[in-house]
Amino acid sequence: MRDDFAQAAETYDSAAVLAREVGARMAGRLDLVKITPQRVADIGCATGDGIRELQQRYAKALPLALDYALPMLRAVRQRTPLLQRMTGRGPRPINADVRALPLAANSLGLVWSNLMLHWLDDPLPALKELHRVLEVNGLLSFATLGPDTLKELRAAAEKVGAGDTARRFLDMHDLGDMLVAAGFGDPVMDMEIITLTYPSPRAFLTDQRHLGVRDALLGRQGWRAWRNVLDAWPRDAEMRLPATFEIVYGHAWKPEPRQIADGRAVVTFRSR
Repeated sequence: MRDDFAQAAETYDSAAVLAREVGARMAGRLDLVKITPQRVADIGCATGDGIRELQQRYAKALPLALDYALPMLRAVRQRTPLLQRMTGRGPRPINADVRALPLAANSLGLVWSNLMLHWLDDPLPALKELHRVLEVNGLLSFATLGPDTLKELRAAAEKVGAGDTARRFLDMHDLGDMLVAAGFGDPVMDMEIITLTYPSPRAFLTDQRHLGVRDALLGRQGWRAWRNVLDAWPRDAEMRLPATFEIVYGHAWKPEPRQIADGRAVVTFRSR
């Protein structure tokens, strides 16, 4: 997937309707949080919509844009205003995998990740790494795809007896359990459904290719099987293809540690 995503840097913005909408809804959730982070990071930043949102909200914070695809980071720089680049106030690009971040422990006040974690076969190591780099009382805010994503496509595959090769996604309860296992305290999870419509199967497939996720999302099977599946995809009243995306939102804080690195428990005494 890394190569596909890297190659999509030039076309990503043309197809990133869902990511922009989800990012706007994530930003709305930050309206309810009162924080003044010194360092913020967009993990899996793509072309940088998220880090630009964080820059506007937290103008005094150091902005970090992290992605494992170098062309995406170049796109972030290209979209950075000239004055920011000249004054060194633009996002700091970091080429890294979320499971092994080149950041110090307890160094970030806010981590934002929009529609990235679901591409990992097991998000738990990434969540543990995000917990490591967050400072105590730091906030993790993320969105991922949930299990009802593309339910129309799965139903069509079942109808025609084709293989269901589309990627499976975790539900919010499993993700909440993983957040607790990673060390986060009292995670808040919720979900909603966003339905996009496409004029044709070709338009849907083109969008996924422009995003660099077509094969990762849909898997691989023969063209004849795909043609049968796409023909069986139910149309709406306007003969358009509805595509459901279940969006799972997660919101979790890093609490005070209960034990130090060598395993000894931490006990805090407070005077009355």
